Amino acid sequence: MGVSKLDILYRRLLLTKLFIRGWGRPEDLKRLFEFRKMIGNRERCQNLVSSDYPVHIDKIEEQSDCKILDGHFVSPMAHYVPDIMPIESIIARFQFIVPKEWNSKYRPVCIHLAGTGDHHYWRRRTLMARPMIKEARMASLLLENPYYGCRKPKDQVRSSLKNVSDLFVMGGALVLESAALLHWLEREGYGPLGMTGISMGGHMASLAVSNWPKPMPLIPCLSWSTASGVFTTTDSFKMGQEFVKRFASSADKLTNLNLVSRTLNLDITNQVVSQKPADCHNSSKTCVSATSERLLLQDTSKIECFNQTLSTSKSSYTSCNPQSYHLLSKEQRRTNLRKEPLIFMKGVMDECTHVANFSVPVDPSLIIVVQAKEDAYIPRTGVRSLQEIWPGCEIRYLEGGHISAYLFKQGLFR
Repeated sequence: MGVSKLDILYRRLLLTKLFIRGWGRPEDLKRLFEFRKMIGNRERCQNLVSSDYPVHIDKIEEQSDCKILDGHFVSPMAHYVPDIMPIESIIARFQFIVPKEWNSKYRPVCIHLAGTGDHHYWRRRTLMARPMIKEARMASLLLENPYYGCRKPKDQVRSSLKNVSDLFVMGGALVLESAALLHWLEREGYGPLGMTGISMGGHMASLAVSNWPKPMPLIPCLSWSTASGVFTTTDSFKMGQEFVKRFASSADKLTNLNLVSRTLNLDITNQVVSQKPADCHNSSKTCVSATSERLLLQDTSKIECFNQTLSTSKSSYTSCNPQSYHLLSKEQRRTNLRKEPLIFMKGVMDECTHVANFSVPVDPSLIIVVQAKEDAYIPRTGVRSLQEIWPGCEIRYLEGGHISAYLFKQGLFR
């Protein structure tokens, strides 16, 4: 099976633009790894967003064939991991496109999560939501990603996330925000409900459905089991997994972490993640104030461990064989030093984004995965199949590569 040259070119261009500021703050990464353990367990995650989580409609626009509702709500992520999101991303915004007439007594809705570079709503509304109203009288809810559109930080250039940690923040936020919207749709009497997304949007939709406590139709398009793209079993990959485990050996640490700041002579208040979202959303201002006092602990020793691990990954080639290392040219040494952090990052990203680290959806038989045969942007070779992770799901293949399918085959996704 061949691979798309267009995908390879796009991949090279994209990788030069992402994460230009590095990993992000060590204390932020620590809190995100702790939080990942919580949302990786459906039994725990389903209690994070209450069924009456407040959602507000700001505007209703009447059109010939549909109504378009614009709304917002406070991202639940801001309650559980305060100060981790940019101020612009805290308010989650969405657009709800509803047909004026339904085909039956049911009012089906599909939530569409955005792919890479899909800012605002125009693309999803034009290529997916509008045609779905005409073809099936199905409503669509378009959620704007953190770091995109109106939620984009002022100092961010286009879709280029500045830090690796930003991607983890986006994923965690979308899982909780999707739950808030699903609860709201149920309260409003809509159903059946489903989720979809293309590329990164498909992967985020997969994580969201994994945490929903009811059977949920899911159609992830052009995504696979992990965001890292290439699954590797090198020493650096294992080091990346070990790095995460040293920060978060169990999910229970979210509430049991204790740092005696007086012993360390630090002016830090003992803070833990809030477990009661219902107490947070009664008042927006009170919520921000209250949750800011319940930050996850910034464990200094573990942050030092993080820095140590990064340093180790950079010098691992030197230490494993110092004699042969000195025989290499400067260019070869530079190449080897570049490879180590990249492979290490893949290990960390697999630990945080691989769907095998999340619960299996309640009913995998409701999942149809759409893949491009020549996809070179998200390669499948050497990566665990979704059919293995989600027994009973169906995988369908279309001709072409990732980019060509994203641009020209939206009709097949519908």
